[in-house]
Amino acid sequence: MSEQFVYHPIGIIHSEHTDPAHGPIQPCYADGCLGTVEVFDQYVEGLKDLEGYSHIILLYHCHRARPCPMLVKPFIQDKEHGLFATRMPGRPNPIGMSIVPLLSREGGVLHVGRIDVLDGTPLLDIKPYSRRFDRVDNTRNGWQDEVDDETASARGRRP
Repeated sequence: MSEQFVYHPIGIIHSEHTDPAHGPIQPCYADGCLGTVEVFDQYVEGLKDLEGYSHIILLYHCHRARPCPMLVKPFIQDKEHGLFATRMPGRPNPIGMSIVPLLSREGGVLHVGRIDVLDGTPLLDIKPYSRRFDRVDNTRNGWQDEVDDETASARGRRP
């Protein structure tokens, strides 16, 4: 299938993170990192009722990610794994996803916590996190189960 798809940003994500080598690698390692999500005017009406959710899912274009080979060494382990068994940003379609707490909303600006996204990242979509639909109990976590929490936390926060 050689069909192409074109997406247009609906906003911009702002954060304190400007260097990909120094930001947290996932929201769970971004405690204390605050940011804003600026939604473009033509989409602001679509934010109605979003403030009723504690968390939102941000889908974004990893605009500064370099393409990765199909085998990579992820941040939290020094073993090679298939790209699709990791969350490396440099993918064939560099789409990122972060589940972050929604702290407040001011018109078209969402204030969020635990942001792990680089400043200036194009926002593709926002979805509300719903424990009814999104929570999965009793999961297997593949190779990540080999990495203890202390190691993952130390590598995930990065200097």
